[in-house]
Amino acid sequence: MRIADTDILILPGLGNSGPGHWQVRWAEKMSTAAIVEQAEWDEPDPEDWIDTIIEAVKLAKRPVVLVAHSLACIALVQAAPRFPEGVVKGALLVSPPDVELNPDVPEEAKCFGPVSRDPLPFPSLLVISSTDPFCSLERAADYAAAWGSDFHQAGDAGHINVYSGHGPWPEGLMMFTRLMQRL
Repeated sequence: MRIADTDILILPGLGNSGPGHWQVRWAEKMSTAAIVEQAEWDEPDPEDWIDTIIEAVKLAKRPVVLVAHSLACIALVQAAPRFPEGVVKGALLVSPPDVELNPDVPEEAKCFGPVSRDPLPFPSLLVISSTDPFCSLERAADYAAAWGSDFHQAGDAGHINVYSGHGPWPEGLMMFTRLMQRL
């Protein structure tokens, strides 16, 4: 599937992605990409986030590919059963937090649990770092198995955001390109 033939919906996590983040850079580079804006980035309401994602998918004019980071991965998984059938063609899930078991996850994110264990109705790739402070490799592998996602371990990459040194994140763009070729 070509990027030009899809609506790429970029879903930032808690606090939004901000300047320099790979999601913002991708949105600027891809002509069919748009960041889905949440009403409240710092004290999120799960139902509001989920409804906003569903509405963005419904408003898309072309097939949709989702690019979620952090807490948005959990919101996407919770929203997936309510997407219009066949519209979402795939998803890149980067650094999903373990909102149920990880004590380092911000308190504001814990209300997104319990996390759905249902398989996603579209192909997906879950990318996690071996040093992500909010999710262990084991838990991320468990998520990937439950959701039917391909699993990629990104090595020592922290939470794969600006703070861990991932502004442009070219490796992620290569993974996204491979995902798009599969769709």
